[in-house]
Amino acid sequence: MRVLVTGARGMLGWDVCRVFAARHEVIPTHRAELDLTDTAATLAYLRERAPGVIVHCAGYTNVDQAEQEPEAAFAGNVLTTWNVVRAAQDTGSLVVYISTDFVFDGTQERPYHEFDAPRPLGVYAQSKWAGEQLVRSHLQRFFIVRTAGLFGLHGRNFVAAILERAEQGQPLRVVSDQVCCRTYTVDLAEALLELIDCPLFGTYHLTNAGYSSWYDFAREILAAAGLEEVSVQPISSAAWDGPARRPAYSVLDNLCWRLTGHQPLRPCAEALRDYLAARQVPNSH
Repeated sequence: MRVLVTGARGMLGWDVCRVFAARHEVIPTHRAELDLTDTAATLAYLRERAPGVIVHCAGYTNVDQAEQEPEAAFAGNVLTTWNVVRAAQDTGSLVVYISTDFVFDGTQERPYHEFDAPRPLGVYAQSKWAGEQLVRSHLQRFFIVRTAGLFGLHGRNFVAAILERAEQGQPLRVVSDQVCCRTYTVDLAEALLELIDCPLFGTYHLTNAGYSSWYDFAREILAAAGLEEVSVQPISSAAWDGPARRPAYSVLDNLCWRLTGHQPLRPCAEALRDYLAARQVPNSH
């Protein structure tokens, strides 16, 4: 099957292309080749290639900057999705839309499943929720996949940032009152490959098993990397004082994934070990 991947040079898109290529014909796209905010160009490009599946990984991801440039965030997450959805109506493509745990406000005291009502707090979260609504309202064949805390070899992420600061001897101050899941992009890509064969379309949560605060995760990263002696200072979200509000508790329950007979993704600790090992392999990037 022909699978078109947007954001193919991004952290998730890179692994989606690699994993899917084992079983499908992959068409990687990036903003250098295709501006997804250009409606005419997007429609022409996708009509010409007529993919069976579109995995829409591209998007605006700077959570704090989105507060200063809401139109750019909505262009990157809503207009691009609108154009992809419109093209998919013409080509009959199945669309996989990558969303986020940030669509929830974090006030719940149990993990959020797919049928809980979203309540996005900031501009980034609102733009991702708006993208979800476009997919849900205009298509019949789609998967909306909410994930969280992505880390992988081909992009900036929390794990790499912690390791770089530790190796450079920089002080580590990490928020201790925000709790969520994490997801290794390789594991998510493999789950998406499995998901596109599922006949039950809709919304799915997909993360590695387990959850913790960012502070506890930072300590786990350092321990796994043999850097236990590095000190980490826990701080509150208020002390961090970022422009965007973030949910205090956005743990995702992968309920629909289990209900449809899929095996849970492996624990985050196992995925983290594989990621750290891959970072040491020459040319793995």
